[in-house]
Amino acid sequence: MKEYIEERAIELANYIIEKKTTVRAAAKQFGISKSTVHKDVTERLMKVNSELADNVRVVLEENKAERHIRGGEATKAKYQGVNTRVI
Repeated sequence: MKEYIEERAIELANYIIEKKTTVRAAAKQFGISKSTVHKDVTERLMKVNSELADNVRVVLEENKAERHIRGGEATKAKYQGVNTRVI
């Protein structure tokens, strides 16, 4: 694996852990696709730093468990005419 990809995976992981953010938000922040972020932090990171990968997985699992709530809030805001975005 190329060095810049390893560095990007580590940087993404640290960002996701620090901010407790979603893959989508991290992708937007770094200007890359959601697929790339997901592959970096789930597959590539495991080869570089397995402990960091485990920590990211905890945040991603938490986000996955909460996504139905965020979706419901977004739908509710949509039908109430509120223009806020829940991330």
